[in-house]
Formats: sequence, C-alpha cells, structure tokens
Amino acid sequence: MATSRRSFAASLAGAALSLGAARRAHPLEAVGRENIKVTDVKITLLSYELPPEKRWMTGTFLVWKTDSILVEVFTDKGIAGIGESSPYGGPEAVKKFIEENIRPGLIGKNPFDVEHLAGAWLSGSRGARIAWAGVDAALWDIIGKAKGQPVYKLLCTEGKPDPHIRMYASGGVEYAWYKRPDDLIDEAVRHKESGYTAFKFRIGTEWKRSNISIKKYIPYLVKMRQAVGPNFDLIQEVNMRWTLEECLEICPVLEELKFLWFEEPVNQRAEGAIDAYIRISRALPKVMVSGGEQLVTRTDFKEWIDRDAYDIVQPDCNTTGLTEAWHIARIAHLRGKYCCPHNWHGGLTTMANAALVAAIPNHLMLELNQTSNPLKEEVFKDPLVVKKGYMDLPNRPGFGVEVIADAARKFPYIPGHYMKPNPDLPS
Repeated sequence: MATSRRSFAASLAGAALSLGAARRAHPLEAVGRENIKVTDVKITLLSYELPPEKRWMTGTFLVWKTDSILVEVFTDKGIAGIGESSPYGGPEAVKKFIEENIRPGLIGKNPFDVEHLAGAWLSGSRGARIAWAGVDAALWDIIGKAKGQPVYKLLCTEGKPDPHIRMYASGGVEYAWYKRPDDLIDEAVRHKESGYTAFKFRIGTEWKRSNISIKKYIPYLVKMRQAVGPNFDLIQEVNMRWTLEECLEICPVLEELKFLWFEEPVNQRAEGAIDAYIRISRALPKVMVSGGEQLVTRTDFKEWIDRDAYDIVQPDCNTTGLTEAWHIARIAHLRGKYCCPHNWHGGLTTMANAALVAAIPNHLMLELNQTSNPLKEEVFKDPLVVKKGYMDLPNRPGFGVEVIADAARKFPYIPGHYMKPNPDLPS
C-alpha cells in the first residue's frame, strides 16, 4: 500500500531540489543533432466493432466500437516514426486537421526540433493539440531510431530510466446497476488473480435511473476490499460525476478502506472546481487525489499543481503530446507530486505513455484499459504485454515496436461516434 501523500511529497521535493542544478531545460538539450528531414505524414484510421457481449457501459451510454488514429511520419533517411492522436478528438476531424494544417508545415523540418515544433501548437485549440500529439510521438520515435536509443532513455534527464513498469488494471465499466452489480466485485478478484496489484474502477451506469446513492454504493466498496484483501491497491474513478457533497460523504470510507487515490471526483470545468478539489484533498489525509486527463498544456496544469489540488497529475501523451507531457511531469516533480498518465486507449497510446513513465523520477504506475480491444496488442508485430502486473519495455531504438503491414485491412475504419445511448437503462 502507498505511503501518505505528505511523506512522499516531502521526500520527492527534496530530491527534486538536490537534482535541480543538473536538470536539462528539455530532453534533447545534450543530445547530438542529426541531419534528417521529414518527407511525409500519413494518417490511418483503425476501428474494431465490439461484439454485443463485450460492449461496455458508462453513465447513460453504451460503447460499441473502439478507434485508433495511427500517425506515421517519414524522413529522407528512410527512418519512419509512429504515434497516436486521441480518438476522443474525433478520428475524421483529427485526420483532416493533420493533413491540412500540420503536414504542410512539417515537411522539410528536422524531427530534432520537436521542442520548437511542439511549441507552435501550445496556444491552439484542444483539438489542434490532440492532432499534434500523434505527430509529436512519431517524431520522438524517429529521434530514438536516429540515435539508436530507446525513447525512454532520451527522456530520462536525471537518474536512471526504469523500463520495468508497474501496470494497474483499469475497468469497472462492464457492470450495470440494473443487472448484476456484483460483477464489479468479480472483476476486481479476476484482475488480482491475473497478477495485477491495483484496480481502478468507475461508478457504473447512470445512478438516478437505477436508484443508486452514496449510501447504497458504500457496501460494494466494503465488499470489494474484503474480496481482494488489504494489500491490493484500489482506485476510485468518478469521471467528474459526483457533487462535492457526495465526495465529502464518501471520503471517510475511502480513508478507512485504504484506497490509493480518488480520481476526478467533481467536474473540473465548473466554477470553483479547484477549491472543491482542495476541500476533498483536505478530507483525505492519506488517500491521494488525481486528475488532469482533460488538460493539454503545462499552463493548464500549473494552478492545479501550485494550489495542491492534485497529488497526482494525469496527462495523456495522445492529448498533450509526449514533449508537453514531459514538461508537465517535471513541474509536478518539482512540487513533490506523482505523474501517472491517463492511458485508456490502444497500444499506440500505451507505447508513448509507457516511455514517459519509464523516464520520469516521479512515476508510480501506468493505467491499462481492461475492456475488449485488440488494438491494444494486435496492431504490433511484437506487442507490449503485461506479465504478473508489470510491462517490460524493449531495449530497442525509438519506441521499440513496429505496426503490422496490414493494420488498415485487419481493422478497417468504421464511421460514427463510439458511444450510443444505452437502450437497457431503466426509464
């Protein structure tokens, strides 16, 4: 189980200050530049339609397919890089934006200028930033291959990288309050038996139409803790669906049951959101508070970090870009906070987030989506896999993985939004 946030913050902040003089302004500051130029950018949209028995639920919606946006960047040296932009940006919209806005300005540029190139999109819209994120990762893949180094080694600017990454099972979206809620308990046990040491879960299908309240929810948390035992980490994800009052009601329960962290408890876009997070944090002496998957730049994160609204920051490389995520992690480290990236999508996103986690000193573990999704592993010739709750990154140049040649044929794109209204919810 985790130590308290205060003891962790004190030790981490002290280490950060002692290492401050040796830190680089950006990861490539001391890396020799290669003469290489971008010649083309290609976007491939991939999809997988979930069979009816594998479709998952959240709130009032049903998820019927999963998408991926494969970004490939080519160079005059025959080196190609791969990345992924978040499908939450809308696959067709992201493809169009990259092809019409990013590609023309990128051709002829040197991938080693990724810091400068990334900065050009910092002040743009969230959609522009998401589109850039996949390109950003692909440039890092090229840089690693050009230098003959894994990306995580290039990103590691202090200490030694740790490519043996603790992964946590992320799910809790396959149970329904109107069917068999104990499916959630069974899922927790299943992940423990498969070797995971931590499980993050959501609050299920829409509460109002299922007559669920905090008081009715608490017994399931108690039952889960009893089922997995005291030494298995539990993480409550709310997806910003609770009120401040509901969060404060459940805080003592999370403390008593020794949860590891409490994620996105209230709407971070609402007025007074930072103050609400601070109140929740103060009600949790040991349980950490996390968030930030909706944020895209270090500026977005800064006030949340400075005011101690987050104990854990959760950027996602397929939204922020790997370059910006490195800066966000560094700011968090200076303030004695963990960085545990959001990582819900397929393998192309995991490869970038895993490289970041392996490189930074303030990592804890990395999320891995447990819903049915062959885009996690089957897009690669040699996939990244989890064994006994850990993922070992390859000691190969770039991200160390290659996409299969027939990915577009094997996973043809399916138009349409990935969520539909859940027809089974009680009226």
